[in-house]
Amino acid sequence: MSEEHHPRHGLLEEVFETTLFNCRFFVLVPVLGILVAAIVMFVKGCIEIVQGVRAFLPGLFSLRPNTQDDSNVILSFIPAIDNYLFATILLIISMGLYELFISKIDPESRTAQTRPDWLVVKNFDDLKSKIGEVVIMILIVHFFKLSFSIAYNSALDLLALGGGILLVAGSLVVTHYVSGMKPSRPKGASAA
Repeated sequence: MSEEHHPRHGLLEEVFETTLFNCRFFVLVPVLGILVAAIVMFVKGCIEIVQGVRAFLPGLFSLRPNTQDDSNVILSFIPAIDNYLFATILLIISMGLYELFISKIDPESRTAQTRPDWLVVKNFDDLKSKIGEVVIMILIVHFFKLSFSIAYNSALDLLALGGGILLVAGSLVVTHYVSGMKPSRPKGASAA
């Protein structure tokens, strides 16, 4: 009776399906490539941090910081934040592709405390959503960086800055609202 519900496949079909299923391991190529790119971006962020510290040291030793020094230090650290955020995107993509196509990452040793919920990727929509959230953060950091380099010569310039800040705040609210509307993961069964 079980053969009526699950008809047997022919040998050719079994070989083809097994081969097709094993082709998922080709995803290891982009997973490893993206992981290497993430490591490079993390290292590049660390180099930017060192450059920011170097920009800070002259003001520290002279004990006479000025606004130009403050601007130089802040503008030195902003690219580090960009690099770290982009490295985070790459890491999320790498782990997400691995979990979607190959296998869950170390499911036996993972507990709720060892892996944050925002890193759980169940499907491509989850992966795209997480990437989109980090991209929004990168754009916000770019806006912050540009706000330092613009000359504010008129009241219209300040109004444009205020409008930009309002739009950034709005994008954060919308992102938070959309993220909050996602169905929550089912929790483990509670002990009775």
